[in-house]
Amino acid sequence: MSVAVSKCPPVMVRPSMEPALGKTQVVQLSSWDRSYVGFQVAALLIFDGPVHQPVEAIKKGLSRALVHYQTVAGRLAAADDDDDDSVLHVACTGEGVPFVAASAGCALQDHGLLDAPVSTSLLDGLALCYPAAEGCRRTDPLLLMQVTEFACGGFTVGVTWNHTLADGDGMAQFLQAVGELARAEADDVLVPSVAPVRDGRAVSLPLLSPPVVAAKQWLMLDRGGMGLVYLDITVPVKLINRIKSEYKAAHADDGGYCTTFEAAVAVLWRCRTRALIGGDPDYDMSTPAPLAFFVNVRKHVGAAAGYYGNCAVAQLALATTGEVAGAGDGGMNDVVDLIKRAKDRVPELLRNMGGGGGAVPEMGEEEMAAAFGYNALMVTSWRNIGFDRADFGGGPPARVVGRWQQSTVPGCMAFLSCRATAADGERLLTQCVREEHAAAFVAELDQLAHAHAPSYASALSMQLMN
Repeated sequence: MSVAVSKCPPVMVRPSMEPALGKTQVVQLSSWDRSYVGFQVAALLIFDGPVHQPVEAIKKGLSRALVHYQTVAGRLAAADDDDDDSVLHVACTGEGVPFVAASAGCALQDHGLLDAPVSTSLLDGLALCYPAAEGCRRTDPLLLMQVTEFACGGFTVGVTWNHTLADGDGMAQFLQAVGELARAEADDVLVPSVAPVRDGRAVSLPLLSPPVVAAKQWLMLDRGGMGLVYLDITVPVKLINRIKSEYKAAHADDGGYCTTFEAAVAVLWRCRTRALIGGDPDYDMSTPAPLAFFVNVRKHVGAAAGYYGNCAVAQLALATTGEVAGAGDGGMNDVVDLIKRAKDRVPELLRNMGGGGGAVPEMGEEEMAAAFGYNALMVTSWRNIGFDRADFGGGPPARVVGRWQQSTVPGCMAFLSCRATAADGERLLTQCVREEHAAAFVAELDQLAHAHAPSYASALSMQLMN
């Protein structure tokens, strides 16, 4: 699916007020921020509530927000043009954010933008991308924005940013501030209700050791050749509720419970693993099938309210293919427990990761590929991070769609808000199987869902991505 869009040339939106005179402010980056150098993420917010002149309203809100979020209008820099990423910081130069006004001569629903499966071409037309094939360069702006008006009165806001600037929670906070200031009257005090905090020294994040940074950047690189297919799927709410109910019943004595995240990711992990096995009776069930998922650790490190830097850690749930696939009597409760135990180890991970004690050992590329190759799965959850609370004057978005720079590890962007399908289940955008395993993956989803919830709708779309 693609949308014919007419775009105006980009303009640079700068802070609406000049900063105090003096030396350009420098914001220090944490080692967590620097581990994402060059990695880009995009989000598309789709609004069906009309706003009077949304382009001008959002441009005004953006300019006002940049007064408080000075790093967003700045650029990456290093002392004396040093090439070492470990000395990178953000110079708050006020250079601004490239902003594109666009229009589409159709209604949102004409292309199913409110509820239908998405394709990569959708974001290509409705959000900007960095021109460099290798990702964001140091000299590139840290944020790109496009607002597209539709004939029905709806509009979309596409943002693409250098992950070094902010994680998903931080970018959602920024967009909420843009909306808040876009709605403000001229005589209002133009200060966002959440005061932004960005200096990497303001939180007690452990200093990532060089092996940790190397491992993280290796995982984020697009190495190509994976041959993954793009699937927009829904894990039905009846299946999720059934798994949660069965887990609660099995833990009646200790009060254990299963979250929506744990239930949906357990479904994804099991079905994908079974698809890779297929019907091969000789498949080695002791083969590792690791799951990596990102955890917001702001509460663990004492981050101040309003901190919008990178503050999420990738936690590993280590298991064999047999454990995940449910060889023998392994039920869904066992898979949920694997995820729970990994979540419970997050404080320990934070304690260990700085000094290298039990964190990530030094590994070469071949070792990395063996540990985190095709059998691994990486999940990024956008559940409750705040994109669905951005409001530019016509209410929150009807839908949020995301796109991440493809990594060397099969992945999933999970729990994307979609008002039209919210009652049906949880929306997951995946690039987690090759083309030869796609049909088996969809079949496993169908089979598991029918066993628990017969009203399940099959995977919604499939598109090959290389």
